Amino acid sequence: MSHPALTPLEAARWAHRAGLVLPADRHAAVAATADHIHSVVAVLRELDFGDTPPAPAYRVAATRERRDAAV
Repeated sequence: MSHPALTPLEAARWAHRAGLVLPADRHAAVAATADHIHSVVAVLRELDFGDTPPAPAYRVAATRERRDAAV
């Protein structure tokens, strides 16, 4: 699903709402960065992880692993 690009003026407004001081010369760069992050997150949301267990399951499995190898 596409989204409308964040304008520099909207980036400034959102920064102000968050209590951040954003110099005028940074509005366009912040808007472009936010758009890029949004596009990456959108791709991640489309991934089908199926039966992949959550990350903590891998940590538990790794701590149970026996290390008997001789060097």
